[in-house]
Amino acid sequence: MSGHGHHVQADHHDHEDHEHDRGLSYDFPVLARRRMIRLLAGASLVPLVGCSADDDPTSSSGTPSGGTASTSSSASAECATIPSETAGPYPGDGSNGVNVLKESGVVRADIRSSFGNSAGGTAEGVPLTVTLTVVDAASGCGTPKAGAAVYLWHCDRAGDYSLYTEGVTDENYLRGVQETDEKGRVTFTSIFPGCYTGRWPHIHFEVYGSLADATAATSITNTSQLAFPKDVCDAVYATDGYSRSVENLGELSLESDMIFSDGYDQQLAAMEGSVDKGYTARLTVPV
Repeated sequence: MSGHGHHVQADHHDHEDHEHDRGLSYDFPVLARRRMIRLLAGASLVPLVGCSADDDPTSSSGTPSGGTASTSSSASAECATIPSETAGPYPGDGSNGVNVLKESGVVRADIRSSFGNSAGGTAEGVPLTVTLTVVDAASGCGTPKAGAAVYLWHCDRAGDYSLYTEGVTDENYLRGVQETDEKGRVTFTSIFPGCYTGRWPHIHFEVYGSLADATAATSITNTSQLAFPKDVCDAVYATDGYSRSVENLGELSLESDMIFSDGYDQQLAAMEGSVDKGYTARLTVPV
């Protein structure tokens, strides 16, 4: 992952322990910084509550009929910037080895298959559509950030990361870049990620000021992670191909996860859909 500081399942990733160490070295400074920010915020007695997908002024209201609906908590007149998180040891943005951002074809909506000179594989799993709405935090989340860009990546249903994990180093699936539209939105077609040892199921993303910045792999403005509700994870992991995730998820909680333990309201996706029809995850990203 990239939150993959503790990825790699013990049963088939023991050879990657050095990668775990590198990931943890990335994670701890970020966590320490976030906790310091929380302490300072508490001292100032000025509450900042972030925006959830339900606060998106451009989103439709109401709960969709049919399927499961889980919403993230939030809401207030104030709007905090999305929490900063580690990109982990598997970002593929040039900061740790390979750089997929400069490859032709990385700008795409459907990230299920590899592209370019890769092995050409396709990631299998329960269908997932991810919509992120990037907004201006300084305006109280009321102004969409049109013309920004988002690089999104996550592990496959086995918990492996393309470009890095043994067996899929020749693949670059489940990675892609898009420019935000006039409503600040990007939508990716993907599959539901697996749960690997030590991390709650999540998706990584980086926000850039422009598409040119993203494809040049420069000037990242925000790096964060999206979390999934437990009820949806349970439903997905009961299906074929996700057997390893069942045990891994059973040993975790959002409250104990090293990234989300200090608060996840701004990062918990609003979900709708079903295993049969696929899921949609929505998150508002104040920057």
